[in-house]
Amino acid sequence: MAVTRAGLLGGSFDPVHRAHIALAEAAYEQLGLDEVQLIPAGDPWQRPALCAAPHHRLAMLELAIADRPGLYINPIELDRAGKTYTAETLEQLPAGVEYYWILGGDQLANFCSWHRWQDVARLSKLVVAQRPGTPLLTPEPLADLLTALHKPLIQLDFQPLNVSGTEIRNRLARGLPVDDVLDESVALYIGRNQLYSPPLSTRPEL
Repeated sequence: MAVTRAGLLGGSFDPVHRAHIALAEAAYEQLGLDEVQLIPAGDPWQRPALCAAPHHRLAMLELAIADRPGLYINPIELDRAGKTYTAETLEQLPAGVEYYWILGGDQLANFCSWHRWQDVARLSKLVVAQRPGTPLLTPEPLADLLTALHKPLIQLDFQPLNVSGTEIRNRLARGLPVDDVLDESVALYIGRNQLYSPPLSTRPEL
């Protein structure tokens, strides 16, 4: 079946956690999409260097979406050299597909700081989900542009999950449990590959 409506969920996925997957599935089901593509960031320009190498983040994504219909991985940003920008990613995707870019409420708040944010809004339909502690406030320049483009800001009926990659990495570094926020297969992969552990020189002596 040809894909005509695709959701796009970008992120560092460092590591991929339950909130990522829940958000992708909510968009897939509520919007009647043909698929949702999870797009791991290559070298995001607005963030510090990522912790896990690209091949580890891909492997964790593969484990997390196993047996989840409609979810796929698109490594387009990992295959592109240099800093990665959403507008360029959208321009490189196949034509003839209606794309839905999925955002958290925190990303909506700073959307107008994105590189070529106007092009992101023109090339896709924006879908936003509530994040804990972040009201859904559309920046005025974005609201004006969407009005001019006759495009709605689509809101998902999504129960916010209070999960962040930073918190998970901190828990893992301290040896704290992560069963409530990570898929079991992802947690096992992290353990086998000793990801997010503190350097040996900083670990306390037993």
